[in-house]
Amino acid sequence: MARPGPIPVPLQPAMLLGSPSFPNAVVWSDDNLIAVASGHLVTILRPDLPIGCPRGVIRVSPSDPLPVGYVHRQDLLSGCLLPTALYRDDKPVVRSISWSPLGMAANSGCLIAVCTSEGHVKIYRPPFCDYCAEWIEVVDITKRLYDYFQCTEFRGTEIASFDVSNIRFFLQENASDQTDSMYKHNGESLINAEQYASRSAMLCSLVVSWSPLLRLASESYSVRDSVSLLAVGGKSGNISLWRFHPPDCYTIDDGEVPTTVEFVGLLQAHNSWVTAISWLLFAFDSSNPQILLASGSSDGSVKIWLAHNDKLLKSSKVDQTSFSLLKEVITVNAVPVSVLSVTVHVQYPSKVLLATGKVSGSFEIWLCDVSSGEFDKLGLYDAHDFVVTGLAWAFGGRFLYSCSQDNLMRSWILHENCLNEVNPISDMPRDSSNSFSRDALDSCFGVTVSPGNLVIATVHCFDVEKLHRMYEGRILRAAIEYFWIGGLHVDVQLKSPFSTYIDENSSFFEKELLTYWGTNIIWALNQYRCHDKPLVVWDIITALSAFKDNNSKYAEHLLIKWISSSILQLDMDLPPEKVLSFFSSSLSDISSRLLHLLNIICRRVMLEDLDADQIFGINKKVQKLERICPAMEKQTTKWTEILLSSERELRERLVGFSFSAFPTSMSYPETTPQPGCWSPVGLPQMEQWIALDQKHLRDQLKVIASEVTHEKRFLTSRCSAVETCSFCSASVPFESPEFGFCQGENSGSGDVRRHRLLRCVVCMQVCPTTPLWYCVCCHRSGFRLAPEPLFRMSSFHLDSDSSTKSSSQAVSSKPLCPFCGILLRRQQPDFLLSPTPV
Repeated sequence: MARPGPIPVPLQPAMLLGSPSFPNAVVWSDDNLIAVASGHLVTILRPDLPIGCPRGVIRVSPSDPLPVGYVHRQDLLSGCLLPTALYRDDKPVVRSISWSPLGMAANSGCLIAVCTSEGHVKIYRPPFCDYCAEWIEVVDITKRLYDYFQCTEFRGTEIASFDVSNIRFFLQENASDQTDSMYKHNGESLINAEQYASRSAMLCSLVVSWSPLLRLASESYSVRDSVSLLAVGGKSGNISLWRFHPPDCYTIDDGEVPTTVEFVGLLQAHNSWVTAISWLLFAFDSSNPQILLASGSSDGSVKIWLAHNDKLLKSSKVDQTSFSLLKEVITVNAVPVSVLSVTVHVQYPSKVLLATGKVSGSFEIWLCDVSSGEFDKLGLYDAHDFVVTGLAWAFGGRFLYSCSQDNLMRSWILHENCLNEVNPISDMPRDSSNSFSRDALDSCFGVTVSPGNLVIATVHCFDVEKLHRMYEGRILRAAIEYFWIGGLHVDVQLKSPFSTYIDENSSFFEKELLTYWGTNIIWALNQYRCHDKPLVVWDIITALSAFKDNNSKYAEHLLIKWISSSILQLDMDLPPEKVLSFFSSSLSDISSRLLHLLNIICRRVMLEDLDADQIFGINKKVQKLERICPAMEKQTTKWTEILLSSERELRERLVGFSFSAFPTSMSYPETTPQPGCWSPVGLPQMEQWIALDQKHLRDQLKVIASEVTHEKRFLTSRCSAVETCSFCSASVPFESPEFGFCQGENSGSGDVRRHRLLRCVVCMQVCPTTPLWYCVCCHRSGFRLAPEPLFRMSSFHLDSDSSTKSSSQAVSSKPLCPFCGILLRRQQPDFLLSPTPV
């Protein structure tokens, strides 16, 4: 049966060599990587790569037991240590994983926290400059926690009740006076069974969860003003909190950059095991964002905490006074909590939606008004027969996905404070090239939503009895499945403007589906108006490309509708030509973030058949297109002009910012910029660019450039107008901001060999031969980084915008492309795993 209409093609499933064992086994990172806790491995892969393509791996090995003390052999028969004495599993598996926000790794990527069934927690970074698939350990959290307790001599670790199964221990073989004196001589002493059990429980972790990136109150945009908190829940009922700082400066050369982490304290959250943790950055009041922490326990209780930002982010010690308990939910039957999911309600920004999954197969929904402290229970749903292993909100809390060990993944829509089940996946096409039968799937261990909310991923184990024992049974343990959810009906009327741009011969089903897709894609794009949300739009770009291949008229109208409603904020429907004309005349009033989004869509969707050189040399391409298809030539030229005008606007902002900041840096010519701070470079090249492009530039930019005189500009000797080739030392004249050609040298035959050299995407200087930052969207390279305020500009008026007048010493640099806004990375060979945000 043919696929109905221009729906995005199915994504191929990914096979795994290990089986998940615990809930929330699959998580999606901010840089578009998926991590799966599969047995003794953490498998890291990209959603767009087919089976067998590069992956990252973290291998879990047995850890040496921590010396918390010694006990007599007869104490093993006591009730609190009997489970420990009987424990025999020497092959730990991954129990919990969590991604950090973007920017915590040395290359500005994500770190990942891994908790094992032994209760150990470690932090890993990607091998961004190592030719291997194995991720690299950077911090041992459990060892740090042990060192803290050793310094305090384990004071305050005695707890009333606990379960200490699967904790290994040191055993005192002979409890004689002689051995007792030996322990005292070695600085060790015997402890009783209760002391040993309580210490072990304090060190045994069960779940990890990383908070969003939290910015300290500061007028500058310094990297050092941001932190992320790692919460580690344990068997003792405590949650240990760890404050991670981004690196002072980012690099793609040095893999030995230390990870800055501080242990800030313990929160006594529950009286039993902490089994689930979820963070939420609640920014209803943008001037005072608040941090919410939800925690669940094996005793069935769920607590919602409101953090005191100043204490949590600045204080050297965090305790119970750093959190306020907003609500404690205790169920009558005390069923253990397995998973939590919390999000801000899209229709009521002052309210929070909390979903709580239980081991009984049911889940509860709560609506929390943070400002008033009111909590309403929206319902209890007996959705599954076994443990709820995953809960994920999508589209701002309008949809909820639940999965369980019963192998079911169910979809729910929130309508008038009540959940109703929907089944969008039945209408979506499936990949017919699957190498396995869906009947062989046995259980589901997690569900996660893509950054753009258009795709969900689930991980399933296989029933080995249903696999071919000679072939499939040897290599298949689990599989990740992907499903498009962008066609869901989310409060959309069929009289939407999208309907008039759908083919008249389309069926009612196709018209309805395309209407929903258009509305959901625009909703997803609008979420990126927030500067703190990383530009990872892989799912949006993939969906738009599929629509363009099947219905270019619809795809173009969707993009113009977004420009009209979101970028220009027009209340009326105008013809596409007028919308694009108005856009071109309003560039200076558009935020940098929206220009970045538009540039990505232009390059990856509307001009996806053209490479970077063809876009800059479009006239040669147009001559070929005219002979083939005049309509295609007209469309290509139109979107190329839009792209180039948008990029020129962003380049003007970067150049204007550089010239404005230069007089400030000249006031302190001998001051060395602090790590991570930005200072203007490449001013001679920028001046030459202004001279070459006089007719397209604003008069204000020419004036501000002229204010920085020739004599002042060269006092610092930071850059030179005369550049030489890295290969033959010939001079390189400035002819284009994108690349340059050296003058070359005459050979014996009279020929002149000229080398083509890349220019830095930020400073326009000729790039050296050292590893460069690379943009996977526009394919530009660079060795300098752009100032972060450039990416936060709401508009650009050189005569009044105070943001360009800020001190260069207070401005930080992040590896973001000034034309696309996405994270730059080191260009790597195809056999290595590299995240792709587009």
